[in-house]
Amino acid sequence: MRIIASLAGLVVIVGLAVSGISAYLAPDGLSHCDQTPSAKQDCGKVDAIVAISGGDTSARTGQAIELYKNGWADTLIFSGAAQDKSGPSNAEAMKRQAVLAGVPLANILIDETSETTKQNAANATGLLQSNDIHSVILVTSAYHQRRAGLEFGQRAGSAIRIVNHPVAADNQWSPWWWTTPTGWWLALSELFKVTVFYAGGTR
Repeated sequence: MRIIASLAGLVVIVGLAVSGISAYLAPDGLSHCDQTPSAKQDCGKVDAIVAISGGDTSARTGQAIELYKNGWADTLIFSGAAQDKSGPSNAEAMKRQAVLAGVPLANILIDETSETTKQNAANATGLLQSNDIHSVILVTSAYHQRRAGLEFGQRAGSAIRIVNHPVAADNQWSPWWWTTPTGWWLALSELFKVTVFYAGGTR
């Protein structure tokens, strides 16, 4: 009986840890909102949707396009340098995906030089400021959302409202992330990088 009780306790502890990590890494400012903008508190239309590349870039782009089509903003901003320096930037690839999905070219801005989350925040914020944008929905993978939101919030300050909205699942992350070594690696590495952020380090 003691063994069973110990195992049950361990299961509860692991379950709480997994739930806590999942909730912490993936803050979602639209979780209480409807599919489209509404009069609910903090559920109104924003000036732009920002998606940053990395991981499953296509899924992040798709989430941003879906938000755009649901009326959350009239402008899409894509940020990311080329992973393969011989090809187009990630931001350019994201733009092409959006255009193929029917988004007008005139409604898309891109940053093609960012190679880190910190650079995403700095360069995208520059685009926001130069285009008089004061509120955005920030899209990235769920495991990356907390750190990205922190970086953008630090860079933008109080002048730009940042609303986090992660991709719920992509080819790297899902609600079952804790069942794979890759899921734990991503979770623990992001927790470490968030700790570095608060310590004032660089990423």
